[in-house]
Amino acid sequence: MTAKNVMNLIEISPFTYSIVVLYGVIMVKFLASYLASHEPLRFFRLFCDQLASKVNKSNNSARQRSISGLIAILVTLTPLLIILWLFESFVAAAWLWQGFLLYLALGNLHLSKTSKEIAKLIVANKNFEAKQLLNPWVLRDTQQLSSLGLSKSCIEMLLLRAMQNLFTISFIFLILGPLAALCARLLIEMHYSWNNKQKHFQPFGHSIAFLVNVVQWLPNRIFSLLLLFSCIGKNFTLYSRLSRTYFFQLNNNYPLSLFALSLEIKLGGVAMYQDSKLRKISFNDHGRQPQATDIIHASKRISQIFYFSFLFLALLALFTYSLNLNG
Repeated sequence: MTAKNVMNLIEISPFTYSIVVLYGVIMVKFLASYLASHEPLRFFRLFCDQLASKVNKSNNSARQRSISGLIAILVTLTPLLIILWLFESFVAAAWLWQGFLLYLALGNLHLSKTSKEIAKLIVANKNFEAKQLLNPWVLRDTQQLSSLGLSKSCIEMLLLRAMQNLFTISFIFLILGPLAALCARLLIEMHYSWNNKQKHFQPFGHSIAFLVNVVQWLPNRIFSLLLLFSCIGKNFTLYSRLSRTYFFQLNNNYPLSLFALSLEIKLGGVAMYQDSKLRKISFNDHGRQPQATDIIHASKRISQIFYFSFLFLALLALFTYSLNLNG
């Protein structure tokens, strides 16, 4: 076999190449996080907090604070993306640079383990320890949460974090590349820091909330449809009918509604943010209140969707590779 024939055998399409890089980075990040827990974008969050404290002044008008929020996004994101884009041309190994950007963009891969520990603490009536473990992952106040509230908050956190920091990032990486994936993750991190559910950030955080909702709309709908199709043979038509009113909304109501229906529990409702009560939409009012065991069920359901997605992508990669060989 000549060297040219060997090169033809190992040549893969750009999409297949992206899938291989995605799988490789997920494996590396999973192992690295298992050996030592770390958050690569922690300092970026600290920067966002410090920036907001400088420019989000409570004595300014709502319009001024809204404009400040938009300018803060541009000032934060634009220089970073330009520097990363220019630096790419100096890196000899493109796959290594792309893998590094994706590594930064992907969220925590061990939240399932954390959620199981929270469930165990709730079952053991160690609510204080459960609150301490949950608190870094949610925006809402956890001090006054009961065991039911802890279970509900943990389930919602699992779903939203999985969609935002894993599914959305992976989707954007495969479609638009690693720099776009990192850009999306930085937007999500800014949204976490300047979330407009908090009164202090209501005018300031409107722009970033809108951008994040736009970025994650399509990936979230794909994730939600996978969740819906996993219910075939079990109230598929009913769940589809009850949740379809949320489909085109620019928020997370559609996946939350489907998740509540599929687990047969209540989600949403009243939550406390900075000692201020926020009344949100309640999903599946006829369901039961979530228990600690539902956290485990939620984690398994989310894992099933990811396993199916990874298997589908692997088969798609093999298919495109075979087409490339035949071509």
